[in-house]
Amino acid sequence: MSSMDHRKSFTKAAGLSCLSLSLLMSSFNVALANTNTARVHIDPPNWWVGMHNKHVELLLNADNLAFPITQYDIQLTGKQVKIASVTVPEGSQYVMINLAISTDAPDQTLTFALTHPNSQTVNVTYELLARAEGSAQRAGFDAKDVIYLITPDRFANGDPSNDSVDSMLESANRDYKGGRHGGDIQGMIDHLDYIADMGFTQIWTMPLLENDMQRYSYHGYSTTDFFQIDPRFGSNQLYQTFVSQARERGIGVIKDVILNHMGSNHPWMDKMPAEDWINHGQEFVPTTHTREALHDPHGVQSDIDEFANGWFVDTMPDMNQQNPHMATYLTQYAIWWVEYAGLSGLRVDTYSYSDKAFLSAWTQALMVEYPNLNIVGEEWSVNPAITAYWQAGSPRHDDYVTALPSVMDFPLQVALGEALLDEDTWATGLRKIYNSLASDFLYGDPYNLVVFGDNHDMNRIMPQLNNDEATFMMAMKFLLTTRGIPQIFYGTEFGMTDNGGGDHGTLRADFPGGWEGDNVNAFTGQGLNAQQQRIQQTMRKLLNWRKQTPAITAGKLTQYSPKEGVYTYFRHTDEQVIMVVLNKNAKPFSLPLGRFSHMLPLETSNAQLRNIENNNVHGLAQPLTLDAKSVLIFELEQSM
Repeated sequence: MSSMDHRKSFTKAAGLSCLSLSLLMSSFNVALANTNTARVHIDPPNWWVGMHNKHVELLLNADNLAFPITQYDIQLTGKQVKIASVTVPEGSQYVMINLAISTDAPDQTLTFALTHPNSQTVNVTYELLARAEGSAQRAGFDAKDVIYLITPDRFANGDPSNDSVDSMLESANRDYKGGRHGGDIQGMIDHLDYIADMGFTQIWTMPLLENDMQRYSYHGYSTTDFFQIDPRFGSNQLYQTFVSQARERGIGVIKDVILNHMGSNHPWMDKMPAEDWINHGQEFVPTTHTREALHDPHGVQSDIDEFANGWFVDTMPDMNQQNPHMATYLTQYAIWWVEYAGLSGLRVDTYSYSDKAFLSAWTQALMVEYPNLNIVGEEWSVNPAITAYWQAGSPRHDDYVTALPSVMDFPLQVALGEALLDEDTWATGLRKIYNSLASDFLYGDPYNLVVFGDNHDMNRIMPQLNNDEATFMMAMKFLLTTRGIPQIFYGTEFGMTDNGGGDHGTLRADFPGGWEGDNVNAFTGQGLNAQQQRIQQTMRKLLNWRKQTPAITAGKLTQYSPKEGVYTYFRHTDEQVIMVVLNKNAKPFSLPLGRFSHMLPLETSNAQLRNIENNNVHGLAQPLTLDAKSVLIFELEQSM
């Protein structure tokens, strides 16, 4: 059986002469079918030698044993590996075996022998693999990148044979906006060339793990197996192939991980590993969503508990990370996928809803294992003080320790929409962008924030901006030139829209051309209207220009306070200066350059600004003429 299949087989065999550990624990409620081969579920499916943490805890669901687990000896055969501890929670069918792996342990197949005085020995094998070369020092995503966010079920159907799977509760129904439409991993593989050609350098997919739920399983956030790709998307091995083929095209893959909740159809809900495995047990107690309680200097612990321990919805039980074995499980699950698939980063869903102390330990464990990995947390708050709290290096009101490198910049996302739609006054309109960026002193590293105009949980940015092409392009050009790591939702690159109602099934619509027989194909441009073609061509040019522009990908930001509906900022290194001018006015505007003497060599006669889109040049002695509702991007050029 493959080392990647975590439903390992027990087989009966003669007793082995090896290390023995008697289990003197409380009773273990199990029953064994008296057959030649029994089954045991082991998480994680395998592990690796050479990890920084020399321990791994195996969670065994061995409910097929003939006798209570406390009556067995566990014997381990392996080189430079030993059993450090065994835990059997009272009344549980699960066993937690903590392995200590020596620094010089080789990759190998371990054998556990469970021996009962009145029965034959049952063996199970477990693999310790060699790590890929350079795995620990893998590079994470950063400001050089632009992230392409994909809803896999709605992107492209590369393998129609897996649209419906007999063993899964929900079948495909493309006619239903909330149903499964058939998009899969093969579909993403088939269109990696399109993604690379557009200029995207990272892919973040909504979760791909098994979601065996009766309804709305396509979105992936109700996990029923943390170590298996949903068969309607493909397989673990196909996911590895996807990551590998993306890497060959210069594209990294970011996995969406969930630490807070799971699906109500997870096997744990039938038989939990421990009584306190899930907050509130089987009872649905909703979260208050009052994330401010974690920071309130006048608050009470009960408000914190109601926020952190409550369930999102009745189909998403809240996992209790205060249980140390659950905390270990979730830490190992994240590490396992980084190592197994070769990921460049993680995006953590509903970040602050998990236990606060656990998040501190979790981020530190991940970053010790992978010092250059990037992890971005979703803290959906428009208050930058709350968002910044979770990022490593940020000044905080307490002594909380976090190693989280990045957070989603929700404050800037809201400010961008208000800036482009609201009337400009001393406190509104473009001033909103300026004020948001002026709050960057709150962040440990504002250049490592993920910036975006829309995502999978909100109306697309086109309808947010009243489906106005000029305003939409202002937003896109700003996002691709401001500080941080831009994230673009699939379809936004050609102005994909929705009805603005906020329905998830609608805003996560099928990518045109991803299904055989589609009349419009955005991958090739066939059938796109003139506006969509203009947007796609401009986005392709800007995305690829951005990759080659160090002032954008590694430079500092200097901004000037907006005046008269015009906002100007610079991205710059010692070698390169980029000037960005946003004119929100409904008519052309003449912008004198004298105000920008700090950034422009106005006294130098051989200096000029080159428009990066049309290559037109402009001397510094004359005002700039700005088109109505436009963003102009210039590179400063000085001849020697």
